[in-house]
Amino acid sequence: MSARPRLLGRFAVNAVVGVSVLYTLLPVLWLVLASAKNADSLFGSDLLSPGDFTPLSNLRDLLAMDDGIYGRWYLNSLLYAGCGALLSALISIACGYAFDKYAFRHKEKLFGLVLAAVMVPQTVLALPLYLIASNLGVVNTFWAVFVPVLFNPFGVYLGRIFSEGYVPDEVLEAARIDGAGELAGYFKVALRMLGPGLVTVFLFQLTAIWNNFFLPMVMLSDEELYPLSLGLYSWNSSATVSPEYYPVVIIGSLLAVLPLIAAFLLLQRFWRSGLTAGAVK
Repeated sequence: MSARPRLLGRFAVNAVVGVSVLYTLLPVLWLVLASAKNADSLFGSDLLSPGDFTPLSNLRDLLAMDDGIYGRWYLNSLLYAGCGALLSALISIACGYAFDKYAFRHKEKLFGLVLAAVMVPQTVLALPLYLIASNLGVVNTFWAVFVPVLFNPFGVYLGRIFSEGYVPDEVLEAARIDGAGELAGYFKVALRMLGPGLVTVFLFQLTAIWNNFFLPMVMLSDEELYPLSLGLYSWNSSATVSPEYYPVVIIGSLLAVLPLIAAFLLLQRFWRSGLTAGAVK
């Protein structure tokens, strides 16, 4: 192969990557710049004009708006997403481990149902979940949003893949010979090997729960229980009548993405190794 086609191919790949990076970063750049503008400057001046930047004023307005309810929404999202993603990852990895290492009746048929559940959009399940929550009397409570996010079919699928790639059967057999029971073998041996997989499922579920909107909208009517996604949506709806909500919605949206960025940066070492699970199997 000559050098010229190879260079053209490399240039085409780099051009596609560059366009993709710009497509991803330009909205983020707009969000950063717009978060420092007041309502008048946001719509009536050049976005890049440095003289109109008022980030501290917008931050004070955000924390004071509606008696400081944004802080409550932030804590709610941290609780829903942080605790929910951790428990969901533990449940998913345990289920995937069971599908991989144990033989039981109709195992593959049940796993087929798990794979089928992956294809079902979460919005389709919102109404049945609401009816179940209504019968249990937990509508408009923390549990109505928290419990449904604990069960993730895609996480179970990933848990089985990680178990196949990271936990050799010989290691578990050696643990049994040494006298370890099934629970001890899982928690003391297998779960440590499944660390990268646990982090990967945690990050996927953290992102999904943090951005969850439709389920809280269906389940909740008390603003004190809103997550950030639903709270910012309610403010954005009010902004059509009260334009002073626009700056706080924008800076609130900027602050809302920071935990996800921090989680990916802090856990990227485990996440990258988790993506290679099973690659050499």
